[in-house]
Amino acid sequence: MRRDCLDLLNGEKEEQGQKRILFVCTGNSSRSQMAEALLRHMAGGRYEAHSAGTEPQHEVNPFVIEVLQERGIDTGQLHPKNVRLFMNQRFDTIVTLCDTARETCPALPDAARVVHWSIEDPAAYQGSYFDILSKFREVRDELEGRIQRELVQDIG
Repeated sequence: MRRDCLDLLNGEKEEQGQKRILFVCTGNSSRSQMAEALLRHMAGGRYEAHSAGTEPQHEVNPFVIEVLQERGIDTGQLHPKNVRLFMNQRFDTIVTLCDTARETCPALPDAARVVHWSIEDPAAYQGSYFDILSKFREVRDELEGRIQRELVQDIG
């Protein structure tokens, strides 16, 4: 088993004082993956970021990889996960990123706070390659701003 998975099961990182945040959307292939990677990048280890989906896809959307790498953000750890993997864990904050996840998820892991951000699904956007890329950049920037303002105001 990978070391980071063992840390999660053993709760080692939580003991170090990191706040644990879980981002949830339906497919865990676009919005929640971007949010996880952005928080990890912005927080520099002060937050433990995770993402999951109520109906996870098989892979991360390639546009997500592209728009994150434009900012120099590591995408090597990103892969879709089912929210059920986190059901026995505790989080400081859970953020649902789409109305479907908020409405259809039968249960969420234990959390001190649950918030909802209704973020447009860039994967549903139709258009040329450049139009779609632009939509993914727009969502990336929206997530980055909301993470900064609403979750980690102390990050300079």
